[in-house]
Amino acid sequence: MIQEVRVIAREGIPDSKGDEILYEIHRALGINSVEKVRTARVFRFEGISEDAARFLAERLLAEEIFQSFKVNSPVINDAAFVIEVAYRPGVMNPEAASLMKSASDLGVDNLIAADSAWQYGFYGQQITGADIERIVNSLLVNATVEYVVKESPRTLVIHGSTGRTEIIPIRSMDDQQLVELSRDKLFLNLEEMKVIRNYFRSIDRDPTDCEIEIIAQTWSEHCGHKTFRARLIVDGKEKKPLLKRLRDATEESGHPLVLSAFVDNSGVIEFYDGMAICGKVETHNSPSAIEPYGGAMTGSGGVFRDIAGTGLGAKVVASTDMFCFAPPDLPAEEIPPGCLHPHYLLRRVIAGVRDYGNRMGIPTNNGSLHFHRDYRAKPTVIVGAYGILPAGACRKGSPERGDQVIAMGGRTGRDGIHGATFSSGEMTDRTINVNASAVQIGHPIEEKRMFDAILNARDEGLIRAITDCGAGGFASAVGEMGSEIGARIALDLAPLKYPGLSPWEILLSESQERMVLAVAPENVKRLFEICRGYNVEATVLGEFTGDCHFSATYEGREVMDLDMNFLHDGLPQRVMNASWKKPSLKETEINAPADWPGLFKNVMKHLNVCSKEPIVRLYDHGVQGTSALPPFAGVHGDGPNDAVILTPLLGRPYGMVISHGLNPVLNQIDPYYGSIWAAAEAVSNAVACGANPSEIVLIDNFIWPFPDEELLGALDMAVDGCVDFVGATGMPFISGKDSLSSTYRGKDGTVIKIPPVLCVSAFGRIPDVSKTVSADFKEAGNHVVLLGFRDTDEMAGSVYCQIHDLPGSNLPRINPADLMRVLKSLYRAVSAGKLRACHDISEGGLAAALAEMCFGGDTGVVIEIPENEKAVNFMFNETAGCFLAEVPAGLAPGDIFRDIPCRIIGVTTKDKSIALKQSGGHLFNLELDDLSAAWQQPMKEVFR
Repeated sequence: MIQEVRVIAREGIPDSKGDEILYEIHRALGINSVEKVRTARVFRFEGISEDAARFLAERLLAEEIFQSFKVNSPVINDAAFVIEVAYRPGVMNPEAASLMKSASDLGVDNLIAADSAWQYGFYGQQITGADIERIVNSLLVNATVEYVVKESPRTLVIHGSTGRTEIIPIRSMDDQQLVELSRDKLFLNLEEMKVIRNYFRSIDRDPTDCEIEIIAQTWSEHCGHKTFRARLIVDGKEKKPLLKRLRDATEESGHPLVLSAFVDNSGVIEFYDGMAICGKVETHNSPSAIEPYGGAMTGSGGVFRDIAGTGLGAKVVASTDMFCFAPPDLPAEEIPPGCLHPHYLLRRVIAGVRDYGNRMGIPTNNGSLHFHRDYRAKPTVIVGAYGILPAGACRKGSPERGDQVIAMGGRTGRDGIHGATFSSGEMTDRTINVNASAVQIGHPIEEKRMFDAILNARDEGLIRAITDCGAGGFASAVGEMGSEIGARIALDLAPLKYPGLSPWEILLSESQERMVLAVAPENVKRLFEICRGYNVEATVLGEFTGDCHFSATYEGREVMDLDMNFLHDGLPQRVMNASWKKPSLKETEINAPADWPGLFKNVMKHLNVCSKEPIVRLYDHGVQGTSALPPFAGVHGDGPNDAVILTPLLGRPYGMVISHGLNPVLNQIDPYYGSIWAAAEAVSNAVACGANPSEIVLIDNFIWPFPDEELLGALDMAVDGCVDFVGATGMPFISGKDSLSSTYRGKDGTVIKIPPVLCVSAFGRIPDVSKTVSADFKEAGNHVVLLGFRDTDEMAGSVYCQIHDLPGSNLPRINPADLMRVLKSLYRAVSAGKLRACHDISEGGLAAALAEMCFGGDTGVVIEIPENEKAVNFMFNETAGCFLAEVPAGLAPGDIFRDIPCRIIGVTTKDKSIALKQSGGHLFNLELDDLSAAWQQPMKEVFR
């Protein structure tokens, strides 16, 4: 029998979740008939008595001061409509395991299963059934993972019979049958399918479903990076593969701090006192497009596991997030079939990142938001993580024959199946239904326990090698770890969330919070003792064999046996043609505005410039106690900084700096210079705070539409931009990721390609965090100095041009060698303590940088525009690698910055306003409060 406990806030106590939903109903849906929403938690327990359920309610589920509960009775009785929403059976509900464990700890025996749901009561005399249907479908239920509970379930236990392993008759298939086999789940092309057919013809048997699925996963674009490894023919001439170019550039840079690049789950550099720091940035675009909360959560969880799986295990110390969405106020009729509204996507993605990082105690402290209408079909969701580990543990060992294959952490379910292959294909109106099982729901508390156990085991020397169960699950984790030696596993030994999984599903599942370890037999017992101490499940799946095959059994029957060489090296190298065509963009004259204050406000409230503080405040960016430079600072804590600086070794002055840069609009105009801009922005953010450009390394993330010939040409130029940047600056790329499937194809022939994204992340070390600066002005009477190389005629792609619908092709063309001169000079000035504040110039131009420095310092400024400059261009040009610095009046900028362009352009004042002058004339005077209100408005409307 099932016992039901319902918990609700007492009358008169605010219902924050209900208020949030009411806001969405009014703001996002425009439904005003709903006057109030009340929410209640529903907990179900199978196998215990009503008295035991009441005991759990009193001791565990309800806080008597502000909540009340009822057992097996409703708590919402007077609403016009009552709706209950739960996860679908088989979808991971993180609360279920916590309920089971907590009940056991409280001495409640015989509990078979537990589950939870949300109940919503809607109040208002004018509410209609159509209103409720729209609210349910748009806000409350993502049908991919949730459903409306119409009646209480009879059992919480999921029953199922294991499907038999099927034989796929691939040897006898013709080409059309191969294409049909690949459609929707394998995402391999005909040439690749033919190679698989020929392989099984050569060994004179047909593959099992396990074998065909693991080959598709290993050969997917997501895992195999086929485009980046392809032979590339650009305008008729062959060039080195994209990935080789990046790796060669890093090797040629010979950076002395790099300890590991492109060979592990993250890139590693030397820190201080025998420690190392590492970084990895990932994408979760496809899962987030169909289930934004779960997709973003597992993006964070996955990149955290990349850090934990680096070397012999690292501690995660920071999280980052960079997102590209369509505008949140985009009309609903402009959303393509099978896609979710950007307002919903934005809020749910943010909630997923928030909940995962906050619950694990990992600070989310650096990020950005970018908006463009062409992300309306598929957003770009980028998440990063950074960690610290002993330098001596930064390289993995190699499994030895007889080492045990250990599965550690969460259990295996159907969630995440086909995640790797699904993420490698284009999105269509069918994606949200066909690939529902590719979505996962994360369990951050379980991951936190697992990480603690890993660090303990690492410190005791128990781990030979470790990696995470990312894309492909056991298939990729065990397959990659054992690629040089071979492995054999028993799939029926894997702990499951519920029965009924077929062997191939166990092999391919990407269920979250799982790691695979190679452990010497004599160390297994101690490892399991540590795991029990942290309440972490660990199981021996098999062993590393030495036969160079990857084999698997299920209940004693062999279901897979593949040669490792074929699995990892049998993928045919693609030959791809590329040719980029420069878009025809007419240059337009830029004229002086009739309304300077109105123009300034419009730039500051542009979605790509406006304050993101309401989002940042959702994240705990100070947890772990390491924040030396937070995302926002200044008098009122609302002035944005360019980077964050952490002190991961508590009590030591050593800093870890993290920043990033991206500008998709520029990539559309010219992918080479757009990429240079992104890299320049990333490192400028770090150096503006005090980082040494000689001690910064980079991470690349390419998020591209499906690469046809022209877009592949653009990608080729973007990679060339990265390579040239490394050559000119010496800053190497040490990790990266490509995601080349951001194209939508509708049944009606609609094709939507995202603006290509290159996100460059930068991180490095700082010997003394006291020798850094923030971006906020410090006091009145100081000089405002502009430094850096810029051509203010290069306005294309700027926010000013976007507002005025001025396309143009004359974008900023940054010279990396000149940039490096500026960065070195700026670093010397900051480390010598000669600057009071510094802020780089990026989106919104000098105007936005100036305003943000004023907001942070609660200080005004008077700016004198040089006579030979066009005022609009001077204020709104967006050349990355240029800076505004606050310099004490007694210091001469030329003495500080010596051989780089610099000039005094203004002075800070006590007046709370920005005044602009030129040629003795007064252009305008704008109160800070008015400008700040415009800057803060957009995100406050979405995140109140």
